[in-house]
Amino acid sequence: MLIQRQNSALLLIDLQQRLLPVIADHERVLAHCLWLLRLARRLDVPVLLSEQYPRGLGHTVPELLEHAPPDAVMEKTHFSCAAEPDCRQRMAGLQREQWIIVGTEAHVCVLQTALGLHQAGQQVFVVADAVASRQPANCELALQRLRQAGVTVVSREMVAYEWLYQAGGDDFRAINRAFLR
Repeated sequence: MLIQRQNSALLLIDLQQRLLPVIADHERVLAHCLWLLRLARRLDVPVLLSEQYPRGLGHTVPELLEHAPPDAVMEKTHFSCAAEPDCRQRMAGLQREQWIIVGTEAHVCVLQTALGLHQAGQQVFVVADAVASRQPANCELALQRLRQAGVTVVSREMVAYEWLYQAGGDDFRAINRAFLR
């Protein structure tokens, strides 16, 4: 199945001020998440951001908040967004069946959210080059487990080209110049 921009939303999980610096290769993860966030905004794909216990882990890093919709942040205490009542309500309100998931930690909140959404009948796509954990081995195990459970693991460029669907047109030309080179 292809990702369809009119039926998908981008979910950025727990890219927070006190958590992100201890994540393996966090600069790459942040850059790839920011790239997808900017692309989603350009293509009018809805965006939500979760924050796991922000009093302890801080809020979403400013680089992402700068490009996020003003009402995009959802606070949670469950590891899974799919288990958090407020998050479930916000996500259901978007009326999307496909969820593009990025963020941290791959083996905890990303994994539990993806599995929860998948079990609820949603189509879930975890972006391998935009998720990470403190320990790289935990990230690899999470991606392996997600694949075994039937969650689709993709790259950020797969998401971009499936959102675009075809070459030509104003969106493709603008995005090709700004994002895909």
